[in-house]
Amino acid sequence: MKKPKVLIIDDDKNICKDLEYYLRQDGCRVIVAHEGKTALELFSREKPNIVILDLMLPGM
Repeated sequence: MKKPKVLIIDDDKNICKDLEYYLRQDGCRVIVAHEGKTALELFSREKPNIVILDLMLPGM
């Protein structure tokens, strides 16, 4: 079975780092974006199974 691919979108790098650590420990492939434009590009290109999104992300 393939590992789920998770896209984390948050401008707080500490939150991203913590989430990435725990998700990788659980066997997920993790992609991180810190701004909206990058997040949209990664979402289109990588087609993640799950997105964790900061709803208050600047620029969205």
